[in-house]
This record gives sequence, C-alpha cells and structure tokens, in this order.
Amino acid sequence: MKKEKIKALVMLEDGTHFWGFSFTIRGETFGEIVFNTGITGYQEILTDPSYYGQIVTMTYPLIGNYGINSEDMESKKIQVAGFIVREYQPFYSNYRAEASLGDWLTKNNILAVEGVDTRALTRYLRNFGAMKGGITTETLNPKEFLEKIKHSPDYVGRDLVQFVTTDKPYYYDREGFDFSVNTFKGKGHYKIAVLDCGLKYNQLRLLAERGAECLVFPAFTSAFDILSHNPDGIFLSNGPGDPAPLHYIVNTVRELLGKKPIFGICLGHQILGQALGASTYKLKFGHRGINHPVLNLFNKKVEITSQNHGFCVKKEELPKDTLITHINLNDNTLEGIYHPDLKAFSVQYHPENAPGPHDSLYLFDTFIRLIEGKDEALYS
Repeated sequence: MKKEKIKALVMLEDGTHFWGFSFTIRGETFGEIVFNTGITGYQEILTDPSYYGQIVTMTYPLIGNYGINSEDMESKKIQVAGFIVREYQPFYSNYRAEASLGDWLTKNNILAVEGVDTRALTRYLRNFGAMKGGITTETLNPKEFLEKIKHSPDYVGRDLVQFVTTDKPYYYDREGFDFSVNTFKGKGHYKIAVLDCGLKYNQLRLLAERGAECLVFPAFTSAFDILSHNPDGIFLSNGPGDPAPLHYIVNTVRELLGKKPIFGICLGHQILGQALGASTYKLKFGHRGINHPVLNLFNKKVEITSQNHGFCVKKEELPKDTLITHINLNDNTLEGIYHPDLKAFSVQYHPENAPGPHDSLYLFDTFIRLIEGKDEALYS
C-alpha cells in the first residue's frame, strides 16, 4: 500500500516559503535554515552536534540511496532540528546498511521533507544569508506559520553548547568508550584532555589511532579540574552555534594557554581565537560541505576540506605573535592559527573527515609532534 503524502510547508523568517512533503512524521520544527553541498555523508551530517538547532538542506538532489548504519554515527543521536531534500530514495543499496534513512528519522522523531526546490532555496540563502525558519505539516497557512517563526528562539547569541556537551567525564582509547571511568588509565603513549563542546566521535578515533588515551570533559569544566589530571595535551572540539556568548569556555581556555599544548577544531578554533583576544562574526551563509579549498600558508599546498560553521574569527584582531596558517580560497576568511610560544594551534574546518576528504589528517600528527616538543616541524 502506497504511503500517503503529508503536505509540508518550509518557511524562512522573511516570509519566503516552499512546499514539499514529509517523508517521516507530522509536526513542526524551528531553527536556522542552512545548506550543505556534500554529495555523500548525510548520516554524519545528521549526527554532527555542530548542527544542533539547525535545519539542514542538502544541495545534492538524491538523498537516502545508501541507507543508515550504526558505524557512521558521529554522536549518540541525531542533532539537526529538521532535514530538507529534493528527492528521498527509500530503496537503499549498501552492504553496510541496517535501515532506511526515512525509517531512522521517523524512529527518532525528526521532521524531514522532500519535493522542495532545494536549488531555489539554496540560491536564496546564498543571496540573502542563512536565517531562522521552520517546517510544518500542521500550520499550512503561511501567515500563521510566519508568526510562529518570528517568536521562535534566535540562533545568534545563544549558548547551544550546553545542549550537546557530555554530562560527566568519560574515557576513550583504542578499545572504545568507558563511561564508568573519569580519569586516565595510563594505557596510552599520550594523555589527551578533550573539552567537549559538541564532539564528533571520529576525532577520538583518530587520536586513539595515534596512541593516545582520551579523557572527555564537559564544556563547563574548569581549567583547574582539567590540569589536575596532568594531561599531555588539550583538545578543543567542534560544536554548535554562536561562539560569542561562550565566555565560560573562553575563560577556561585562556587559563589553559601555555600550560599544555592545545589543538582546536571548528568551534574550538573560534574559542582559541577569542582566548587570544580576537572576536568573532557571523558569515553570510557559512561554509558547509566537503569540498572547500584551504591554502596551507606554510607549505603552500591546497587542502580540500570538510567544513561546517557559520561564524569566523576576525584575523585582524589576533595578537601579532599569532601566525595565520590557513586561508579559505573561496572568500579569504581565516582557517587556521598557531601561537608558537603558547604551543596552541587550531583550524576552522573539520580535519577528521567524517564525512569528507583525508587531506588534513596530518593535523592530528601535528598535535602529537607538538606534545613531543617537535614544534619546529609543525606544518611540514
């Protein structure tokens, strides 16, 4: 029996709207509407905590063709507020697949729609910028739904990290997660303290592959508590939302500077930038995809990178002793910094390639070399 199509309304806060059909549940959801240009990787995107509070539009027109599996989760649950595609494919084909995308989203109560003109929506967001919006199958009068969107929570200025960080410390090494342990076991070559601002699991896997044992801390952990475990290095994870209101994390990192080598990714990069004295600003429509070109200014090589961020550090406000290491070749925005005296570095993109290319995996080796005191070869 053919499933009944559920009419859905997709609307932006300026009143622009599109029609489609839910392929999951009935309901309403609100969030910042953004787009991702990746052809593959929808499961990693959906479970990336950096997307918390956002409704993601996929620009590639056919989504769902390889299903869902338990190995490609980047967090413990789906993080997006909603999902928009041009055409959903329920008949998946992949030897690793365990369920269809639609069934998985339905089971997790996520509103997802197809039949939307995603090319038109993406072009609109590129022209006018990412903005608040919503999806509904219930309030199909555009004027009524627009009022609901206007009264929905703002994305800018909110602390979203509090909703995705771990509640308590836990341990990770080559053998996997151990949620019963809240201290280092002494089994790894390196002890890495991970500040969880919205951590993706592949970052832990890549550190563990390099002989590290990781102790993951909630984002609200103090510098004193982190240093009491005497880690060899400190890792600042990715995460969602506006970095500007995260004063408590910035203050923690400022206290950690110079105490241990530090490596930050995405939101971790923005936090490090603020700890060094710079401010952040919102990009017009952000960088979200798996094919963004970034120039490494040390070796002059171009890396094709995975990105997911809507904010950026103001490079002109960084201290003079902070080196700019990477630049985005699409818009010349800041993508990487290194402070030699403090042994702290970060990148705006996602070198853990989940999803995406492997061009930037060397940064995890860089972190290990920095811990070993080999910072003279930082970006060679």
